[in-house]
Amino acid sequence: MRSKFDSPIVLLGSRLLAPYIMLFGWYVIIHGHYSPGGGFQGGALLAASVLLIRISGGRVISRLQIQEFATTPLAIVGVVLYFGTGLVAMIMGGNFLDYAYLPIPGMEADWLRYTGMLIIEVGIGLAVMAILIMIYDNMVKGEDHA
Repeated sequence: MRSKFDSPIVLLGSRLLAPYIMLFGWYVIIHGHYSPGGGFQGGALLAASVLLIRISGGRVISRLQIQEFATTPLAIVGVVLYFGTGLVAMIMGGNFLDYAYLPIPGMEADWLRYTGMLIIEVGIGLAVMAILIMIYDNMVKGEDHA
């Protein structure tokens, strides 16, 4: 059922813009171990791309992206990636998030740091994205006209 407030032009613009926002979000996450920022900012951009479609298209169209039941497992995966990386380093004899102790054979210390930071940035990005989407979904429950 369409509302008098639905705009196919806004929906089309959102659908065209969302993939580029998501691509830039992944770029920010992956580039985060080189420069300040990364996981949180990239996760916010990923959430913005999903929320743009949810706001412009309503609940019916948003179910084509990330469904509500999938956001909690995504957040858990993100936290486990972050915490698991630190925990593995501790188990191997280092401090929490001491990348030199990650059990990746054949890597030098700088590549271990690179890989460890990438893993935690992806974890932070997934967690932030999923939690921001959950917040939005909980705020609009029962308010959608569809």
